Amino acid sequence: MQTVETLNEGLKRAYTLTITAKDIAARVDKEVTNIAPQVRMPGFRPGKVPANLVRKMHGERLQADALNNSIQEGVQKVLADNKLRPAMQPAVELDEGFEFGKDAEVKISLEVLPEIPAPSIEGLKLERLTVEADEAAVEEAAKRIAAQQNMYEAFAATHKAKKGDVVEMDFAGKVDGEAFDGGTGTGMKVEIGSGNLIPGFEDQLVGVKTGDEKVIEVTFPEDYGVDTLKGKAATFDIKVTAILDSSKPKLDDEFAKAMGLEGLDKLNELLKAQIEQEHNGLTRTYMKRKLLDQLAESHDFEVPPSMVEAEFNQIWQQLEHEASHEEDSEAAMAELEQDKDDYRGIAVRRVRLGLLLSEIGQANSVEVSQQEMQRLVMMEAQKYRPEDRERFMQYIQQEPMAAAQLRAPLYEDKVVDFLFEKAEITDRAVSKEELEAAIEAEDDSAGHVHGPDCDHDHDHKPAAKKPAAKKAPAKKAAAKAEDAPAEPAKKAPARKPAAKKPAAAKADGETPAAKKAPAKKPAAKKPAAKAE
Repeated sequence: MQTVETLNEGLKRAYTLTITAKDIAARVDKEVTNIAPQVRMPGFRPGKVPANLVRKMHGERLQADALNNSIQEGVQKVLADNKLRPAMQPAVELDEGFEFGKDAEVKISLEVLPEIPAPSIEGLKLERLTVEADEAAVEEAAKRIAAQQNMYEAFAATHKAKKGDVVEMDFAGKVDGEAFDGGTGTGMKVEIGSGNLIPGFEDQLVGVKTGDEKVIEVTFPEDYGVDTLKGKAATFDIKVTAILDSSKPKLDDEFAKAMGLEGLDKLNELLKAQIEQEHNGLTRTYMKRKLLDQLAESHDFEVPPSMVEAEFNQIWQQLEHEASHEEDSEAAMAELEQDKDDYRGIAVRRVRLGLLLSEIGQANSVEVSQQEMQRLVMMEAQKYRPEDRERFMQYIQQEPMAAAQLRAPLYEDKVVDFLFEKAEITDRAVSKEELEAAIEAEDDSAGHVHGPDCDHDHDHKPAAKKPAAKKAPAKKAAAKAEDAPAEPAKKAPARKPAAKKPAAAKADGETPAAKKAPAKKPAAKKPAAKAE
């Protein structure tokens, strides 16, 4: 096995690896010897099948395996001999003209991690904005819970429904005389005047009594979330099963006990802890961004273009997804394109900060323990179907890159906590509104690409602004036809479907689809083009 360096420029490296036909043949011979005792063939006793027949039966697969293994070992040897730290998985290309029985020429290209000067972590100064979980905040949280616990009491059968009453009914909707998906149901409750149903429906419920049957005539709004119903006239045959008086429960010990708690004091205690946790999260987000700003200002070094491109693609996919769900998606995309260079700059900063935090962690012996990693894998596995969880955990064990991706956010948090311990921190009590405003101001000044887990984002930028849309007659409208109710019996006949919030891609990466574990890679049947 021979290696020749063909490129050494900046962070880019390239090598030509030659694997002799003799080396490949030796590997095949060794494997034939290893598997021969397990081969079964009619006419031969177990373990007595001649080597030439074993080679004839399994030769093609054994040759492919021998070549793949040689390439993988060769790549690892190149990295070790040259003390290379690859930024991304090396690209490995086998000569197109290769034939078994001849030497294999393999081209290896990669980018290496930069040599980072000893990070400066002295003199860090941070302000910790703290918010007290006062009685008013706890009381407000308790009121929100109570507001969601409606209690119903039926009026007398002679009571005529008025605004504020809740009508319970069965219904069957039709468009052009034909039933439509999501238009039929039983036992639906709707408060008259709530605005939850399309315009005109609730108004026609005023005056109905228990047992009444009535035909409701409405027209679906032009911006309704189901294309086949937009602007369509519809009728709903309803039967009123009850008129109900809705009341909010009183905040007392009985209310808390109904929730399975000892009393109101216990409920308030739990709510206070929950509020404190929320406030602590906001405080940490603010401190982390200020910390990263200080690190970014005091460190500058070259970063691998491949890592920047991967980070940029992740940011761009998130922004494109969000822009595609705007009413004027073309305008939103056009504005994004104008700021494309800015987002690429954000990708550079993110990569640089990620490498810097990694270097700080290694220099100060920050580690993710085996127990912490096991807990992390178990938590991530819960996102998969029960039958796929074991496969996911095996995948993480077998794929170092996947494990590293899963480990990265936890490692980053541990490094950040280490830096918090080193920093000089002053405390300042503020209101929740002031803390949120401080975070928002940080977003505006640094540029913030919002994701579902902003605390892990190194740097961000606001999504492109969109022109204000005219207010639609319906309060809410879904963007896609598939947002229509999937279970008609449990849905309102003309309830305005809530607009789905687009799921933004995580800025620091996610594992594959959360409902399906990644499949195992099949055994190689042809020479591999890339090293594993």
